[in-house]
Amino acid sequence: MANMVEDSQDDRLSKLPDDVLLNIVERLGIVDVARTTVLSRRWKHIPAILSKVVILAGSFEPKHEDWSKLTPDDIVQANTTVLEATRSILERRAGSLYPIHLLRMQFYLGDESILIGQTVANAIATQKVDSAEFTILTKVRKKCTKNELLIYGKQFMSFFDSCPNAFGGLARLTLENLRLGESGFPKIFSICKQLEFLSLYECDMGIQSLLEVEHPQLSELVIVCGRFERVDLKWAPKLTKLKFNVFRSRDDPFCLGYVPLLQTVSIINVAFTWHKMLKLSELLGNSAISNLSLDFKSEKIWVKPEGRRQLLPVFHKLRIVNWINIAEECDLTWTMFLLHGAPNLKELHILVRNHQCEMITGKRRELPVVCKEKDKGLEWEPSASDFKHHNLAELGIYGRFHAADKLVRFARDVVEAAVNLENIRLYKSPVCVRCKHMLKEWTFEETSWLSYEFSKEIPSHVRIHFPSLGQVFSK
Repeated sequence: MANMVEDSQDDRLSKLPDDVLLNIVERLGIVDVARTTVLSRRWKHIPAILSKVVILAGSFEPKHEDWSKLTPDDIVQANTTVLEATRSILERRAGSLYPIHLLRMQFYLGDESILIGQTVANAIATQKVDSAEFTILTKVRKKCTKNELLIYGKQFMSFFDSCPNAFGGLARLTLENLRLGESGFPKIFSICKQLEFLSLYECDMGIQSLLEVEHPQLSELVIVCGRFERVDLKWAPKLTKLKFNVFRSRDDPFCLGYVPLLQTVSIINVAFTWHKMLKLSELLGNSAISNLSLDFKSEKIWVKPEGRRQLLPVFHKLRIVNWINIAEECDLTWTMFLLHGAPNLKELHILVRNHQCEMITGKRRELPVVCKEKDKGLEWEPSASDFKHHNLAELGIYGRFHAADKLVRFARDVVEAAVNLENIRLYKSPVCVRCKHMLKEWTFEETSWLSYEFSKEIPSHVRIHFPSLGQVFSK
């Protein structure tokens, strides 16, 4: 086949200009890119001019529906292939005048890591690399023991110390399952001077440890399931996005210092009995964000309603709010406190559902740490009965709509306050991979009935929409 293509006078692909050919090849996975080099002499130089080099361990793993079925041999083989591909492509580019706009690497901690890191470090030193990214996986991906976290932490720091030049050139870094010593994260922040994005999954310095963040370039920070008592963002002048996913601390999970550009904050948590009700005015007090997402995982609400006076200094620039996974048994009146404190709010989206895939169920439901009353402590009285909001234009409601009365009442309350509201969009609940069998489009009967129910309470100038399932909920 290769000979036929090479000898053919009608090989039109090979006659394309470099930039067009490159555009085609860069849409392929790295395995297919390597295969193209045997098609003809014209294609052999393609790896040397690639502007995007993406080498992922997942591309070389056996295809399982569940990644946990991978064996240790599968992981070693995938890592070895990553090393071979990295060397083959990056070393072939020696002396190339074509810059690499994106170098993205995903691999496992292991014997091959140091060689991968050193090869990348050499490429960064000898070629123009605009953006480099490491995603570093551990052989045990979920439910690591304390001992495994410590072993992976030591293994990572050994790798880190062996190729500081590679880490010094990174723009993005994703880590998982690491328990580092006290000097671990300070060393990472001091060496990774170009870092713009950092994601930490189950990473910490021990139970109830304090993470202090001081970095001149960091613009996005994601922390998932760590055992930090608190993350202190002391000095991050370019930070724009902060995401906290499941925190265990009994107090505020983070503290905002100098973060003048912070715009988007997302907090996801399952509240247990030891969690306090967070006051957004205190938690976000040193910022003026424009986008806020709070996900309650269909369990207890962990935000305390506050008055306009407390919230206005924090939320005077707020434009978009997502209330996500509010349990169906919770009253929605309390959510109105945010309208009072955010006068410039443009869009409000609320997802009401009992998501069985994420909720605490079965015998775990009876554990003493599980909150039995999901809306306890949500009492709130508006500061003024004649309150009007003049900027809210769009309300999105996501739910199952089996008990529409609660959602209709909520929409009516919003419409009464938001005098310039233009659209209400009613969405069916989005589904995850595990419950995708429940995915169904709106039926004519459903839209007719809901239109009738809402029309009884909602003024005619507010348009009711029923978006299709293709328009998903955006966090």
